[in-house]
Amino acid sequence: MMTIQGMKYKSDFEAKKAILDIGRRMYAKGFVASNDGNISCRVGPNTIWTTPTGVSKGFMTQDMLVKMDLDGKVLMGRLKPSSEIKMHLRVYQENPRLQAVTHAHPPMATCFAIAGQPLDAAILTEAILSLGTIPVARYATPGTQEVPDSIAPFVNHYNGVLLANHGALTWGDDIYQAFYRLESVEYYATILMYTGNIIGQQNHLSCEQVDRLLEIRKNMGITGGGVPPCMNGGQLTKVCGSCAVAGEKTAVAGAELAGVSCGSCAAAGGKTAVNGVELAGVSCGSCAAAGGKTAVTGAERTASPCGSCAAAGETQTGPQATLKGVTPLVRPGDSGKMPGGGLGAGAGLANAAAGPGSPSTGSGPADKEALIAEIVRRVVGQLKA
Repeated sequence: MMTIQGMKYKSDFEAKKAILDIGRRMYAKGFVASNDGNISCRVGPNTIWTTPTGVSKGFMTQDMLVKMDLDGKVLMGRLKPSSEIKMHLRVYQENPRLQAVTHAHPPMATCFAIAGQPLDAAILTEAILSLGTIPVARYATPGTQEVPDSIAPFVNHYNGVLLANHGALTWGDDIYQAFYRLESVEYYATILMYTGNIIGQQNHLSCEQVDRLLEIRKNMGITGGGVPPCMNGGQLTKVCGSCAVAGEKTAVAGAELAGVSCGSCAAAGGKTAVNGVELAGVSCGSCAAAGGKTAVTGAERTASPCGSCAAAGETQTGPQATLKGVTPLVRPGDSGKMPGGGLGAGAGLANAAAGPGSPSTGSGPADKEALIAEIVRRVVGQLKA
């Protein structure tokens, strides 16, 4: 360790050794596939060691690592740094106290990033104490300036962030703390996935219980992390754990939204904004229902369940196009009827195969020849439609 201007930094040797160790751990845990992910560690006020582009994190050697300054200039190393080093540099620029950054694509956390859902449910004491809530940064094209711009608002208030449709990013006062936070993000996401989508039951902590945990967290010297929603009198109270509040408006993923909820969307006067897109209807996860229709990331989809919400009605959703002359798909559990009274594929084939005298599985002529004629008539009718 070295002390420079009152700050302790790892030596070059210590930093490179730790980066290789964490890279192997990331790879062994399945947090990265192929050449995914990147790691960086500060060794001075203006210098870092980081991982190269195009190399598996499980098979790196010290001579592959790259030394850079915080302006992005390569100081040492034969390989190029990752194009995603821009977000690492932005973290250090936003918060000079931070010593390390880790980025990976852990499967469960990445699922939440893809769904646009923050990790903010008050169901796990360890998450509230040591990790806090993990917001979702707005979508940004990898390798562009959009990425550092998207994560900048979160660096001084949280311990990590989900990158929309991408992965997870964590930081810390030490390279191992940054990695432990990455592990905690994936563990928290796994618990949320199991309880919310497999068991189907989550017992949220009360606001009083959350307040006590936050006090303990403060006494531990952890000042960032956000505040999760809590149960107040049997009602889930949103306290903007994953967003920033300005006046009476709520900002989520960089978009200013009106209202009080602050998961991945916010309801305002019957309208919901998700990822900067205003949708009509009610607040619901990653989409919103509007008059029997559901809008998802700007695309209009028909009918109900959509992602994590249920739209108006009880019918199936999906981006379905009606094509002339094409028999609509009949799913398990469908009634066997096509729109307009036509026979579905399952019902039509079953009745045709049954033959005269066999029990009918749906409405239609009992006589085989009449049944065939009826099918031909309807198919011709669809082709002419």
